Amino acid sequence: MSDAVTSAEDGLARCPWGAEPEVYREYHDTEWGRPLRGDDDALFERISLEAFQSGLSWLVILRKREAFRKAFADFSIPAVAAYTDADAERLLTDAGIVRNRAKIAATIANAKAARELDGGLGDLVWSFAPEPRPRPAAIADVAAVTEESKALAKALKKRGFKFVGPTTAYAMMQAIGMVDDHLADCHVPGRP
Repeated sequence: MSDAVTSAEDGLARCPWGAEPEVYREYHDTEWGRPLRGDDDALFERISLEAFQSGLSWLVILRKREAFRKAFADFSIPAVAAYTDADAERLLTDAGIVRNRAKIAATIANAKAARELDGGLGDLVWSFAPEPRPRPAAIADVAAVTEESKALAKALKKRGFKFVGPTTAYAMMQAIGMVDDHLADCHVPGRP
């Protein structure tokens, strides 16, 4: 993978990870890095998928995304918070998702924790947004962890969230557009 933007067959300059395959290109061009606010279930989905991705390729998660949505009731916080041990066991037999007992248990625990938040998940998560900064010039300039992601992970854990370390928190911050880590020469418009 190149460290600078890459052009796909359509000729558009993209972050190198976002050019191929098509599922990456679609995610890169339409979702990743776009601000996501005010929809706690959508934020819960991003936290959950980032946790499931830990130790795996993001491509695996994107290809299984619809199965994850089906398995976790479209990431409805109240619905997943009501999951029982029987639901967890059912999910362990679902070949459409990543069948990891700890990650499934964490997703259910995170829904319960999110349900209890005063002000909602979005208010908590976005309270850790850093000041806007210039887009990175190259992939090598993109952080994996920041002081804000460390603080966010600590705050989430304090409230009962699982599988939300600083690296996972930063990946979620990127995914929801809290930080704009599209490369400077990428065709995706920057934040206003």
